[in-house]
Amino acid sequence: MATFQLELVSPEKLLLSRQVEMVIVPAFEGEMGILPGHSPMIVALRGGTIRVRENGQETERLFVAGGFAEITPDRVTVLADEATPVADLSRAEAERRIAEAERAYTDAALDTPEKRDAAMAKLLAMRAMRDAAQAA
Repeated sequence: MATFQLELVSPEKLLLSRQVEMVIVPAFEGEMGILPGHSPMIVALRGGTIRVRENGQETERLFVAGGFAEITPDRVTVLADEATPVADLSRAEAERRIAEAERAYTDAALDTPEKRDAAMAKLLAMRAMRDAAQAA
C-alpha cells in the first residue's frame, strides 16, 4: 500500500517521523482521515487523539491538545501545542487540568471574546484528554 511521511512535532521534541499508510487527526471541523495523495491544506486541530495506521492496522495513538497540521500529497506535518502517547495519559492528571481550565474559563467570563474562546478551547482539550485516558 502507498505511504506518506508523517511528522509529529511538539514544543519539546520531534515525537514521530516515519512512513505511514493513514493518519486520522482531530481537526476543528471533525475527524479527518488523511491518505497518500491528499490535497494540500492547513487545518487547525482541536484537543483529541491522532491515530496512525500502518500495515492495515492502528499502530499508534497520541493525544494532542491542539495545534495545526500541514498536509501535502506526500507529507503530513503536525505541529502540536502538546502531544502525549495515549498510554502515558493519567486520568487523575486530566481531572486536575480540567479543574484548572474551568477556573480559567470562569475568570475569562468578563474578558474579550478571543480570551473566552481560548479558555473554552483549553477546557475542551482537557476533557478530550480525560476521555482518551479512560479509553487507554
